[in-house]
Amino acid sequence: MSELIKLGELCHFINGGAWSDKEYVPYGIPVIKVTNCKPSGFELTNISYLPYTFEKKYAQNRLQLYDLIIATVGSHPNLENSAAGRTIIVNSLVEGFYLNQNAVCVRSKNNDILDQKFLGYYSKYYLFRNYIQMRGRGAANQMRIAISSIREYPMPLFSIITQRRIAEILSRYDSLIENYQKQIKLLEESAQRLYKEWFVDLRFPGHENTKIVDGVPEGWEKKCLGEIFSFVRGKSYTSKELSENGTIMVNLKNIQSFGGYKRGAEKYFTGTFKEEQSLQKGDLVMGVTDMTQERRLVGQVALIPNFNKIATFSMDLIKIIPYKIPKIFLYCTMRYGDLSNKISPLANGVNVLHLKPEAMMNIEMIVPNIAVINKFAANINKQIEELLFLQNQIFLLTEARDRLLPKLMSGEIEV
Repeated sequence: MSELIKLGELCHFINGGAWSDKEYVPYGIPVIKVTNCKPSGFELTNISYLPYTFEKKYAQNRLQLYDLIIATVGSHPNLENSAAGRTIIVNSLVEGFYLNQNAVCVRSKNNDILDQKFLGYYSKYYLFRNYIQMRGRGAANQMRIAISSIREYPMPLFSIITQRRIAEILSRYDSLIENYQKQIKLLEESAQRLYKEWFVDLRFPGHENTKIVDGVPEGWEKKCLGEIFSFVRGKSYTSKELSENGTIMVNLKNIQSFGGYKRGAEKYFTGTFKEEQSLQKGDLVMGVTDMTQERRLVGQVALIPNFNKIATFSMDLIKIIPYKIPKIFLYCTMRYGDLSNKISPLANGVNVLHLKPEAMMNIEMIVPNIAVINKFAANINKQIEELLFLQNQIFLLTEARDRLLPKLMSGEIEV
């Protein structure tokens, strides 16, 4: 049996920096907050920055590769979207970022005794996770986990060979996931550049011979959204209609911050739904509610991946059905043409924002001639297909890794 040693004896604990929001600048040293640490990994769409002149002042908060981050403040673990006790491993995407408050960085004192990569993976083990989360104190919506409690965790000390072998096995999955994430980022940037070149800078094929009339190329039109697409509301449901099996139900959690699809957050629905509430690959959905005051989800869109089975969607979403133009063009206009950012301010509410879809139908959008739209769709389609494929691969790899991890930690699978 492995020797048990208090985690505090094995690791350094470095509190996140307690700088003021007033110190942030448009560009500089990137900062990781608890809100950037998601169960699926780091979300880097809303990053804050410190001035480069603060590099030495807050040097202790600089994250190193494979550091373990534990969120120490957040909602109770029993609540949906709980943050308190969440753990995440620093990868190359955020290496060198500075850690903000409400989280602690845990770093092994000696990698020949406790391997840092192994520590990161062990933090995902249910025994560790449950121990940490049960130490939270305070209100359900804002509890705090004392670092002293984390220090007391009785860490089983496997042989260093076993630790490194387990870390090696699991890191193969994460290396592929990270590589795919980088490819997705490049594909997103490429799609955004192409859209900007054609429809913002107006350097579309044939632009040299096209006149500009009233600020838009000849043959292009300004239309209200109500003339461009219709919508279908999602399915209302009760908790009794959710199960571990059933019809896939896409919901608000499947919308990434500021657009795009997030695999792994689907629910399973056992009730009935109308035919028009079904989803298939390539369908376009939009978030119509939001609990983030930054309006990260409301008005934002996603393309449905290939589930290879019937799916539906929840009342927090609508399905958008274009009359003539390709869905992929409308998706790109929403995401890369700033249209979603014109729609999201129409949502209102105190704690939860709600968007009435009818409210956006009078917003105007410039519609290019169909020949240009179809050329763009043909150019962009392969990139979006590749992006959706990579997202699905990440989902499958994550599932496989998460099934394997507890079996390695418990010794069910020998290494």
